[in-house]
Amino acid sequence: MRIMIVGAGLVGQYLCGKFSAEGHEVVLVDRDKDKLTRIERDLNIMTVHGSGASARILAEAGIARTGLFIAVTDSDEVNLISCIMSRPYDVGTRIARVRNEDFLTPGAHAADDTLGIDLIISPDWAMTEEIVQLLQVSAAFDMAEFAGGRVLLLGYQVRADNPHAGLSLIQLKQRPGAHNYVLVAIIRQGDTIIPRGADTIQAGDKIYLMVRRDDRATTEQFFAFTSEPPRRVFIIGGGDIGYMVARRLEEFDLTVKLVESDTERCQFLAENLGRTTVLNCDGLESHDLLEEGIDLADLVICVTEHDSTNILASLLAKHHGTKRCIIRINQHDFVPMLGKLGIDVALSPRLVAANMILRYVRRGEIVSVATILDSDAEAMEFAVPEGAVIADTPLRQLSLPAGSIIGAVRREERIFIPSGETVIRGGDILVVFFARGAAETLETFFTQTH
Repeated sequence: MRIMIVGAGLVGQYLCGKFSAEGHEVVLVDRDKDKLTRIERDLNIMTVHGSGASARILAEAGIARTGLFIAVTDSDEVNLISCIMSRPYDVGTRIARVRNEDFLTPGAHAADDTLGIDLIISPDWAMTEEIVQLLQVSAAFDMAEFAGGRVLLLGYQVRADNPHAGLSLIQLKQRPGAHNYVLVAIIRQGDTIIPRGADTIQAGDKIYLMVRRDDRATTEQFFAFTSEPPRRVFIIGGGDIGYMVARRLEEFDLTVKLVESDTERCQFLAENLGRTTVLNCDGLESHDLLEEGIDLADLVICVTEHDSTNILASLLAKHHGTKRCIIRINQHDFVPMLGKLGIDVALSPRLVAANMILRYVRRGEIVSVATILDSDAEAMEFAVPEGAVIADTPLRQLSLPAGSIIGAVRREERIFIPSGETVIRGGDILVVFFARGAAETLETFFTQTH
């Protein structure tokens, strides 16, 4: 498929890398010629210098032959105009990233039929939903849903005192209390391992488990991942994301305190939030925060505009006894080192939005997708058609593409974790975890028919 992306920022580059690795024909449009030269050197894509809001530039870039159009510049207006300019052409799907809520329909990510845009996505909204989702699985640092939310992909940090550290997957399955789960990935020192039975988990690893939602609690108990739901939450930063998170958390039975240093902004927050306590103080001021009880907080969410403030505020909260911290990070290169500092979760609004775009784009035979940040792996749902080549064959007899593993099966209304004896049938939906770049190969493997 020919894909045109307008905007060579972090989101645009990230999407270019994803689609290019899957063999798509990618065209990137941007006004920064030097940036385009660097990207073209690193990725197998075509670049066009100019504005995505220009009809002439879009025509030169080949808009008439484009099946997917994505506008992700830093300008809402350019993104919307670019999508509108593509309307005279037979573009299959149009997506725009928009930050200003005034441009958004209710739901913040809905399609806009008036403009002819299939998906309008707000990075702030996407970030808010990601935080709220993680709040509900407090032991995990990452989570994705499949099978309509009935299957979870959960990421956990293996601490030095974990009783299972050093054990192989075979040994784990032999331990009392081993429950229905598939350990689908181990991330060790930046490398992603799609494990087999002899592979071990080590202290410091990040592991990803595929479980049924109903089995999450017992699986966490087996792995000694404590999961007490938070009751006392602090939010550092009363900007757009902080405000949206507070507004969402008011839907839960929580004690929420929102810290903001700007007095005028505090007045707005106090007037527009009903159950949140707004504190006019600095998120790095220990004395004020301790008086308000940050040492007793179950969760601190740091979402100011500044990475340094978010990192320092989370370290300060941890020092005073906060159980868990989630922070916003704009400089994605910082993320790998933050876990070593004791920060539980670091999220980039732009990459969260990019992954939401990927989930929307990969539809059809691919039902759902989750991209695992800071790893070279992904998880997808594949629908197995009637008459598929792989149907009626036990999993142990299938030669799965290298670096892939089936984590769950949905058969009509039944969800189960497969074993080697599981026989795949036409109509099944498979949740598959795999090394990045194998999506096209896997789609062919699972959907090819006789």
